[in-house]
Amino acid sequence: MSESIRGAGVRTLEVEVQGLAALREALAGEPLGARFEQAIAAIQGLEAKGGRVIVTGMGKSGHVGRKIAATLASTGTPAYFVHPGEASHGDLGMVSRADTVLALSWSGEAPELADIIAYTRRFGVTLIAITAGAESALGRAADVPLILPRMAEACPNGLAPTTSTTMQLAMGDALAVALLSARGFTAQDFRQYHPGGKLGSQLKKVRDLMHKGAEIPTVPERAMLSEAIVEMSGKRFGVTAVLGADGGMVGVVTDGDVRRAFKSAFVDRPVGEIMTRKPLSIAPESLAQEALAVMNEKRITSLFVLEDGRLAGILHLHDLLTSGVA
Repeated sequence: MSESIRGAGVRTLEVEVQGLAALREALAGEPLGARFEQAIAAIQGLEAKGGRVIVTGMGKSGHVGRKIAATLASTGTPAYFVHPGEASHGDLGMVSRADTVLALSWSGEAPELADIIAYTRRFGVTLIAITAGAESALGRAADVPLILPRMAEACPNGLAPTTSTTMQLAMGDALAVALLSARGFTAQDFRQYHPGGKLGSQLKKVRDLMHKGAEIPTVPERAMLSEAIVEMSGKRFGVTAVLGADGGMVGVVTDGDVRRAFKSAFVDRPVGEIMTRKPLSIAPESLAQEALAVMNEKRITSLFVLEDGRLAGILHLHDLLTSGVA
């Protein structure tokens, strides 16, 4: 029984992989490749008009559509989902002439889409279709028909939407990623739309977590080692920056430097004699993840932050742990 169950799962994935392979081949060729570029151009043109992508679909296509709308919105393309049934009962008022409608239907004949299709034709709203029905009502009406290869469903009865929804979802992801790439969307941009959860934590900047002002341990270059120890103990970072006469950081004294200085006997001396010159540092606009990578690679627990060559803050490993970055 277990082998039969496992085999059914494996066969499902095999059929869906075949669907994705067929979609990849079609997108690399014509006419789907050219139409994909047209769809991207149409969506890119929305920004100048203040328009949005209105995603719609019925049944399982609708569920996929909701995910596509969420992916577009989270990657910088204003988008939201409108249920075709609700559209027929007033929600068509949510669609403006500046918008583009992205409609999903594997067959292209979902009757619930009729009103929203008619609305786009009446008011000149650009209609992009994701469908396998080239000659369907949706396929014929669309300004940009993205016709997917018609592949068998993974369901043994050939009925439950499986391969079809996987291919629709993949096409939606392809649109979103192509738009993201064309826009030059960065990790910093991504953070604006993902401030919460683990992802939001990973996208935090050093500036968001660093200690600054009086919290930064510092001593002047003329200070004695005993003064550095007092500063390190008081600020509890296990390190202190050493500042030159112009206020720039010329080095650091770490607890390791102190241990090495006391290896034979305690002799108070100027910090310049034992400090580490050219210490590691990071910029405040760097991602906290980058700071974590430096700390892990160099096996350190504190990292000074420099902005335009001046000391701006200090970041401790504990700050990364408590914020969820690590």
